[in-house]
Amino acid sequence: MQLDHVILGALTLRRLSGYDLRRWMDGPGRYTGYRVQLPHIYRRLATLVERGWVAFEVDRREGRPDAKVYRLTEDGRAAFLEWARSPFEPAPRAKDPDFTLRFFFAGQLGPDIALDVVNAELAYRLEQHEGSAAMPLPGAYDPQIPELDADWAREVHTMAHEHGYAFGASYIAWLQLTKARLEARLGG
Repeated sequence: MQLDHVILGALTLRRLSGYDLRRWMDGPGRYTGYRVQLPHIYRRLATLVERGWVAFEVDRREGRPDAKVYRLTEDGRAAFLEWARSPFEPAPRAKDPDFTLRFFFAGQLGPDIALDVVNAELAYRLEQHEGSAAMPLPGAYDPQIPELDADWAREVHTMAHEHGYAFGASYIAWLQLTKARLEARLGG
C-alpha cells in the first residue's frame, strides 16, 4: 500500500503523469525512501483508477506521445486523508520508509499531524535506544575457522555497534529538534 500513498500524496500537490511521478521520486521525493520503476507506477495508477481514487485526462502532445495526467478524485482525497490522519505505528527499523512517508505526506496537512507522527516515532526510538550504549557483546568468541582472529572480530563488532548507536543517537536528536520546532509552530 506504500506506493499508493506515495502516489496519492504526490497528487495532493499537483496533477502528474506517471513519468512525472517517477521524475519526482528520483528528484525531490527521493528522500521519502521509496523508489520504484516506471512500469510499477503505471500498474498502481491503473489500480487506483479502477478503485476510483484517481482519474486522468489525456494531454495531447505535438510530436511526442500523449500523456495521461492524473489527479485525485473525492474518493482518493478521502482515502488519503483517512491514511494521513490514522494513528502512526513505528516500525522496528529506524528510518523506515513508513515514517518518512507519513511525516512527509501526512505532515504536510498541518503541524499537529506532523507532531503526532514525530511523537510516536520519538517515543518508540527512545525506548528502543535506551540502554543500547552499554549493550554487552557476546561472551568469549570461539573461532570456527582458522582465518578468524577472535580479538579482531570483537573489535570489528564493537565498531559496528558504535556505528549503530551513533546513528540511533543522531536520529533521535533530529526527532527531538523537529518536535521542538513543531511545538513552537503550534505555540506550545
